[in-house]
Amino acid sequence: MMIHDTLTGKLNEVNTQNVRIYLCGVTVYDESHIGHARTIIIFDVLRRFLENKGKKINFVQNFTDVDDKIINRASKEGVSASEISEKYIQNYFNDFDTLNIKRATTYPKATEHIQDMLDLISGLIEQKIAYVSKHGVYFAVSKFQEYGKLSKKKIDDLQSGARIEIDEQKNNPLDFALWKFSDSEPTWNSPWGKGRPGWHIECSAMSLKYLGNSFDIHGGGRDLIFPHHENEIAQSEAFTRKEFAKTWMHVGMVTINGEKMSKSLGNIKTIKHVLENWGPNIIRLFCLSGHYSKPIDYSEDLLRENITKWRQVEAAYYEMIHSKSQGNAKDLERVVENCKKSFDDALNDDMDTHLATVAFFKLVKEINRIASEEELTKSISSIFLTEFNRMLGILGLYIPEISDDEITKVNKMLEDREKFRKDKNYEQADKIRDEISSRGIELIDHKSRTIWMKKERIKSDR
Repeated sequence: MMIHDTLTGKLNEVNTQNVRIYLCGVTVYDESHIGHARTIIIFDVLRRFLENKGKKINFVQNFTDVDDKIINRASKEGVSASEISEKYIQNYFNDFDTLNIKRATTYPKATEHIQDMLDLISGLIEQKIAYVSKHGVYFAVSKFQEYGKLSKKKIDDLQSGARIEIDEQKNNPLDFALWKFSDSEPTWNSPWGKGRPGWHIECSAMSLKYLGNSFDIHGGGRDLIFPHHENEIAQSEAFTRKEFAKTWMHVGMVTINGEKMSKSLGNIKTIKHVLENWGPNIIRLFCLSGHYSKPIDYSEDLLRENITKWRQVEAAYYEMIHSKSQGNAKDLERVVENCKKSFDDALNDDMDTHLATVAFFKLVKEINRIASEEELTKSISSIFLTEFNRMLGILGLYIPEISDDEITKVNKMLEDREKFRKDKNYEQADKIRDEISSRGIELIDHKSRTIWMKKERIKSDR
């Protein structure tokens, strides 16, 4: 598998059996939004695909649970910072479990790794790459000659501005905080003074602890390239004298009408909101619809298109599990193999989820075509179903389960409906159909029999 490396601009091969991945998580002061969802869904599919290839994954995703935004939110609501962070960590898991995201191997919290950060800062001070000032401990950017190599920015060209805190106590406007002195809670003791960590040092300390001095893939949204990931590289490689991450993988932003989501514009789409209206499968298909490295615009028209596609997926699945008759599978193994190859080739080539979903829907279309021609036998279904389920699992999509009790009830209602139809009592037959429909179940009439499928309830499917 090849992945584009932001640092070198080249494709890097993922060629180890044990793959170590660090994904920058969320700052837990508010609800997660669709932009967070896209990044995490992309990395979820990456992980699922690598696991399908037989690789073992150590996946680390942090929570930033100490930050000025958290403290400000806590002050506004009259509660502690820890209450705010714990609330939104729980909400995070509620959202992302519903989105069918596999749990990370480890979810380290910044507040649980203060000593690791202090040890890292002490090492940088000893090497004279960091210094103590009136307001805190800062990293001396000029001491790291390769600063700017990820973002392709040059130190001489960088100017202090909106994203760089101006502090007269710093040796250089570009120097960034490793430890910030403060008397307002939450604070921790340090050899230099009471305070709390800077944002960038958190991820370095946690990734080095759980994945070692040099690991395989470091990821996040493209907005993290500078300054966050640039600063992570500087402080980590200055400390270890080793390459920090072998591949840097960045996911494009989700925009709304071409604009970045922001509270000031009032255009943020929370995961809770999109789940209530579209459901997990539609959200995943939307987030996978373009190449991960490019921006994607939130569009309800695109979401509705994915509802139509998802109904085709559901129909194909139920056609296969209801197939009964025996028959020759013809040359359909070749069709399945072609779809499988297209799917895997797309993901092997820099995680092209768009082409991968095209291959998946090609398989779905072929299943539904054979079913419409009344030729979908049990043997044909067995050929298609294995690959169908594999692709479904890698993409993180799922067909809602139906209980054995409900299957029995639906089958009994279908038997009664067939009796009414044979007796030409169409009024009673239609009543049963309506009752079945109220359960979210749709009937598919074939020439010789009627099968059923349970449709996922999607609020926006009107």
